[in-house]
Amino acid sequence: MHRMTRRLALGAAAAVLLGWGALWLAGAAGNPAASRALATLSALVGYQSSGAVGAIVPRGVQIGGPFHLVDQNGAPVSDADYRGRWMLVYFGYTFCPDVCPTELQTIAGALDKLGPDAAKVAPLFITVDPARDTPAVLAKYVELFGHGISGLTGTPDEIAAVARAFRVYYAKAPVGGTATYLMDHSSFVYLLDPKGRLAALFNQDTSADELAAGLRERLSQRT
Repeated sequence: MHRMTRRLALGAAAAVLLGWGALWLAGAAGNPAASRALATLSALVGYQSSGAVGAIVPRGVQIGGPFHLVDQNGAPVSDADYRGRWMLVYFGYTFCPDVCPTELQTIAGALDKLGPDAAKVAPLFITVDPARDTPAVLAKYVELFGHGISGLTGTPDEIAAVARAFRVYYAKAPVGGTATYLMDHSSFVYLLDPKGRLAALFNQDTSADELAAGLRERLSQRT
């Protein structure tokens, strides 16, 4: 009996690990095979597809939570400052050569398509590279994308805490054995409702049109 219980527990743990691996691959690499695996494994790890294209709805998995960071103006902010608005959160870094600017362009494009409803959304860009992404650096970066995107940073411990809360993977990736480095990181856009609860995840393959459609669908719902 104990042996069977142990096998069941190990099987459940393996399913969870495989599911999060598929989530990371689908978001970080835009991998079609991983996206198919995600659809297959979603029922095992508590996820289901949404009516909105590109959206994943969490079931029974806690993602998100309180945070205390600093914005691009050097002002302290917390999750409580955004209550009453939908939060659209993306984790990345300003030295990112491709994925991050692409995703922020997608977010900006989706907000542009929302028109007046964009005022209901607080777009946040949280760095995973606090050593280089100071408030001044973030200020210049988010200005490139417009739509009131806020750049948030903090101490390494504060960034680690918020990344854990959102289940974000990130790690330094040295370039050619030098002091230069990139950051490996997962790539999802998180949508939280006005009460701070996760409403949906959008993967890296989501277009601006699809993201706008997903946002319209959520904004029309009562929270």
